[in-house]
Amino acid sequence: MENNALNDGVYVMSEVKSIREAFAEASSFLSRSGCNEPQRSAQLLLEHVLGVSGAAYYMALADPFPAAVKEAFEAGVTRRGAGEPVQYIIGEQEFYGRPFEVTPDVLIPRPETELLVEAILRYGAELWPDGVVTPGEAALDSAGGAAARNGGGAGDVRAARPLTGVDIGAGSGAISVTLAAEAPAWRVCAGDISPAALAVAERNALRNGTAVDFRLGDLLEPFAGMETDILVSNPPYIPGEDIAGLQREVRDHEPRTALDGGADGLDPYRRMMEQLTLLPAPPRLIGFELGFGQAEQVAALLAAAGHWTEIITINDLAGIPRHVLGITR
Repeated sequence: MENNALNDGVYVMSEVKSIREAFAEASSFLSRSGCNEPQRSAQLLLEHVLGVSGAAYYMALADPFPAAVKEAFEAGVTRRGAGEPVQYIIGEQEFYGRPFEVTPDVLIPRPETELLVEAILRYGAELWPDGVVTPGEAALDSAGGAAARNGGGAGDVRAARPLTGVDIGAGSGAISVTLAAEAPAWRVCAGDISPAALAVAERNALRNGTAVDFRLGDLLEPFAGMETDILVSNPPYIPGEDIAGLQREVRDHEPRTALDGGADGLDPYRRMMEQLTLLPAPPRLIGFELGFGQAEQVAALLAAAGHWTEIITINDLAGIPRHVLGITR
């Protein structure tokens, strides 16, 4: 049962009898086409055309392969064999247990970004247990701390307000929608320079039943004048000259504007530090995702800004420093 159509990169199914045989044949084709994770890709494509997932997929493996989906499956496997990410083919990627629409206008959410969201939720809950910012809470800090930043202190009669978190570089909305879903008391905002990306993010917010204030613009500019308690971002961080050496799935298909961080990959971080002056006061909690070997430099940028009393580096599941957070308690 060997696929006879690696010629010209076009996948044509043989006369397979079962879904399991279709999986094996497609996996073999994708492996010979140089795809990473060929078996996982074949399974996701099968689940997509069959309309099943999880246990239902495994229970269906012995069933006859339905002829009605043959053409769609062949087309999907051919596209994957040519290097297109499977997430763009099926139009979806799971993040933090929720489904997110993805298109070539947005970066595909990565598992390591879930660790950034987890850290923001954890430290946000420590700083604001009720998800509310009050003048009294701000005044608990010493001069130069939260009270000075927020204008709080004796005689401050302003009303309490929801904690405000801002996600810079919304993309698919994975970060902002997840924060809004996991911390419904928070006010969550997100910005992106791409109208097409924001359209995807807005659909994902609706799909996941969350309210996010999406704004079009460059980095912090759409949020000028907004009281911001949390700032989080997974910005472009690949050095420009390194993009040509990335996997073809990333290099040829994901949006370059979501990848290219300038000569050393750090331009977005420097610009966000400069743009903090657009806000009434620096956020008490800031969190960045970053690339391999960049943690020390990004931590130094936060330390030089002088706004945060703690700077924390978080490793990803491979033990690589992947996130840097700044906190003022």
